[in-house]
Amino acid sequence: MKLIKAIVRPNKLEEVKDALTKLNISGMTVTEVRGHGRQKGHKAVYRGTEYTVTLLPKIMIEVVVSNEMVDDAVKTIIETGRTGEIGDGRVFVLTVEQGYHVRSGERDLV
Repeated sequence: MKLIKAIVRPNKLEEVKDALTKLNISGMTVTEVRGHGRQKGHKAVYRGTEYTVTLLPKIMIEVVVSNEMVDDAVKTIIETGRTGEIGDGRVFVLTVEQGYHVRSGERDLV
């Protein structure tokens, strides 16, 4: 099993979520996060005062998939999350050694 952590723009969440659902990936965790990469934030004006916003709002989508589904899921996230501009996000793939259902204590067999 693999854990895919995808950080995308907030306005791309529904598009990415719908695309993953079409791949029969239904279980996911979505978290509102803040951060920056190369774009390092932007300048904003509030009540006449300019200030720098360094941590931009992003969405982190986490899904656990079988090893066979990783390439399709990553490709789908990248294609649907891309705008072509700096700040589109990142995708990380991590190995999951074990998974358990909290309700039953049953171990995942994937």
